[in-house]
Amino acid sequence: MANSGFSRRTFVASTGAASAAVAGRRPVAFPPFAASGLKARGDPIRIVTTYRFGPREIQQIQEAAGPTAVEITICAKEDFLDQAKDAEVVYGRIRGQDLGRAPNLQWVQDGGAGVEWLMGDEAFRQSPIVLTNFARTFAPAISETAIALLLSLTRGLTKYYNPTFAKRSIQKAGTVKSGHHVEISGRTMGIVGLGGMGSAIARRAHYGFDMRVVATDAKPLPTPEYVAELHDPGWFPKMVPQVDVLVAAAPHTPDTEGMFNADVFRRMKKTAYFIAMSRGKLFDDMALVKALKSGQIAGAGLDVFPQEPPPPDHPIYDCNNVAMTPHTSGWSRDRQLRLIATFADNVRRYARGLPLVNVVDKERMF
Repeated sequence: MANSGFSRRTFVASTGAASAAVAGRRPVAFPPFAASGLKARGDPIRIVTTYRFGPREIQQIQEAAGPTAVEITICAKEDFLDQAKDAEVVYGRIRGQDLGRAPNLQWVQDGGAGVEWLMGDEAFRQSPIVLTNFARTFAPAISETAIALLLSLTRGLTKYYNPTFAKRSIQKAGTVKSGHHVEISGRTMGIVGLGGMGSAIARRAHYGFDMRVVATDAKPLPTPEYVAELHDPGWFPKMVPQVDVLVAAAPHTPDTEGMFNADVFRRMKKTAYFIAMSRGKLFDDMALVKALKSGQIAGAGLDVFPQEPPPPDHPIYDCNNVAMTPHTSGWSRDRQLRLIATFADNVRRYARGLPLVNVVDKERMF
């Protein structure tokens, strides 16, 4: 049955309501749309961004909308607000205080996965603008880096082999101690945050290394077959002492900031490893240094840090049981292909009045 009142604007309003409803575990009913899925409109979807899409990427996004025209305006940062006055969609970010400069804005596609910037932008959080992110898009590369960091620690590369290799030498096999090597197969991994990143790490740990995976997440999720136990965040204190690898994969929110602190490191097994992949603000770096130097934990793999990069005099550089990358775990050539494909799919959905993917609950910030 056709709905003559359908428009992209009525759709995004229902999408925002859906996000809030899902968070509150209430069922959501989307309005019926025309059988064709489209309503003929004379105006195109106007997208404004400072990101430099390539010609093929622009073509992919435009073709995704089918018969609906798409205008993509790429501008310099200083011209962004002037161009945003006609924007229906922004790819990137716009501050809540500037929303008055974009009266037609309906949807913002954030260029990353984390949206912790919302903590300092009450005006945007309270606005009706629908926000989507790139959750899960970075997950394949991040999960591979997480495993690489862990193996660098457990197989002795970081502590025993890389330092001598840098001196153009390597130990003879007979001089290497068996205790310098740890097998992760059959061990238990605990993951805080079972979103796209955490799920990808869990799959690789379970299927690739026969690890038992337990996890916590703030969302009401079904337990995947590769996860032995999934609980709400209140189970975190019980999880910490039983795991051999503790992974920080949760978003940065007021509830998660600083959650990996001295007390947590103290209650971990001395043979356990801490892996931080989402945001550096989740852990206390000085407490971590103390735990690493004192032997409270066996080691840490860090792609993120509270201050990035750590200053040259930071004591983390004195820890020989640390493997670090500079917040590059999600980087790869394939990542860009997924980013454009995800955005193009959302443009397709938007043009047809279908639910968008990766809608952010702006109050909970994930």
